[in-house]
Amino acid sequence: MTDIAAATNENLAQISNVLVYSAMAVYTLAFLAHITEWVLGSRSKVGRTAAALAPAHRTAAAPAVQVRTAGGGTQVLDKPKVVTRAAAGARDVPDGPGAAGGDLKGDLYGRIAVSLTTLAFLLQLGAVVARALSVQRAPWGNMYEFSLTFSTVATGTYLAFLLAGKNVRWLGLPLVTTVLLDLGVATTWLYTESDQLVPALDSYWLWIHVSTAIFCGAVFYIGAVATILYLLKDKYEAKAALGEKSGAFARSVMERLPSAASFDKLAYRVNAAVFPLWTFTIIAGAIWAGDAWGRYWNWDPKEVWSFITWVAYACYLHARATVGWKGRKAAALALVAFGCWLFNYYGVNIFVDGLHSYAGVE
Repeated sequence: MTDIAAATNENLAQISNVLVYSAMAVYTLAFLAHITEWVLGSRSKVGRTAAALAPAHRTAAAPAVQVRTAGGGTQVLDKPKVVTRAAAGARDVPDGPGAAGGDLKGDLYGRIAVSLTTLAFLLQLGAVVARALSVQRAPWGNMYEFSLTFSTVATGTYLAFLLAGKNVRWLGLPLVTTVLLDLGVATTWLYTESDQLVPALDSYWLWIHVSTAIFCGAVFYIGAVATILYLLKDKYEAKAALGEKSGAFARSVMERLPSAASFDKLAYRVNAAVFPLWTFTIIAGAIWAGDAWGRYWNWDPKEVWSFITWVAYACYLHARATVGWKGRKAAALALVAFGCWLFNYYGVNIFVDGLHSYAGVE
């Protein structure tokens, strides 16, 4: 038996695999619970957006005014009506009641879904820890481990938002769906046996550089989902403002979601908050490259696409500060930036050879 084999605890590695599949089973139950929440949620709230965006003609009732006539008598005159209108381009739309739609039964299934998601997260976290203990190193030395940890952090971030009292229950269904797809790809095509690191990765910078990259990706993911929903809700609100009626299914879904302005604000805030950390990630990677390969910048595809991603998000944040690029244009740029991150994650590692390529999928 070699030293590498001796350093690998196969029992812990097997426990990690069992926990991963257990988490996938619980995530599936959470997915079904989220679907049930949307189906059972009340549809009586439909119409909030249309009502809010109806042409504003709020008339302020005023007290009658008495004036003296030429003959010495008095005459009662009504004060002119005061009409107020919303600012041009502004949409004062209330947030929807949520997936449950204010329905007690739907809300019950929503709480069950969150509870199941929490249980699945704990199982998945246990899988990450067991994987790390099996080889006594950071559990993100290859794409399988990176994917496993990434979806764990994404779920943990979602639960942290809920714990902080943020209205992000709408994220539950797309998140659980994405995590299931991520774990499915990881266990089917990216799985790598628990093993020791190649020399280039055997550094304390692995803990610093890759962990920050994983966290940034998880937060960028939340920003991307919020941006997609912003585009959908903004289009829905625009149609309602023109008096156009959407289909029953679209109304049922869109009326329960937060307003487009709420999605837009959340996407901008999370992307802006994590951008400095992504900057640090690139700097930490350059320092690690200097230690491992003797040069801080090698024009490796991973380095180049990390920088391209940085530039894309920098352009997005700059666009948000420029009046002409707010709204849908800036949102499209945010999705391009996240697409760069995804390509850097999957495309570069799988399809492009470089200094970051280890064993084909690492």
